[in-house]
Amino acid sequence: MEQLTFGQKAVGVHFNPSNQTEVDIYKQRIADAIDEMNDLRTKSTSQEQKRLCSVAITELQTAQIWAVKAFTWTD
Repeated sequence: MEQLTFGQKAVGVHFNPSNQTEVDIYKQRIADAIDEMNDLRTKSTSQEQKRLCSVAITELQTAQIWAVKAFTWTD
């Protein structure tokens, strides 16, 4: 079984019941951005920078959720 990155876990990269390619691609893009923020947070010695990274990660997760809703929207 493949080892998931923090970002992949954070967005649930393998959860895609609609099997839409766009959802997979977008989730991976957001996972990559989350991984960048997580790496910065891990390396930083600044508590404020760590906090800002955490906020960015949360907001990226929120954006991913809304984007998936948009991709899977049906009338």
